[in-house]
Amino acid sequence: MLLRLADKMRTFAYDPSGSFRGWLKTLAHHAWHDFVKKRERAGPGSGDSSILDKLDAVEARADLLLRLDEEFDRELLDEAQARVRQRVKPHIWEAFRLLALEGCSGAQVAARLQIKVSAAFVARSKVQRMLKEELHRLEEPNAAAKQP
Repeated sequence: MLLRLADKMRTFAYDPSGSFRGWLKTLAHHAWHDFVKKRERAGPGSGDSSILDKLDAVEARADLLLRLDEEFDRELLDEAQARVRQRVKPHIWEAFRLLALEGCSGAQVAARLQIKVSAAFVARSKVQRMLKEELHRLEEPNAAAKQP
């Protein structure tokens, strides 16, 4: 399936009116469908046929789509974090990282960064808001054009 994705990405032209996630799901579905059909034509091999049954199951398709969704979400978050990190001061990002990602307490972050506890929480809130906005822009590329 990854080979098919790589092949399709060479000719992929982004359509802002469509959804990349939808296109990826459709591509995954077609690749899965082609795989199942190819296995049916070839017939079961000398191995255990229960594996074929598992691949043919709806659960296998659902699991594949779920994993693609999770990976897509992870990549979106990584991209949003990279963009936001470039737009904020290093100590703001570090306060966010320590509080939100590392799970440090406000007192620990304040002591480590030599700032007030309230400033650490304000920084976390600011970065979280910016991340939410950036994720929205990444998921809906023409959302900014639609807003008044």
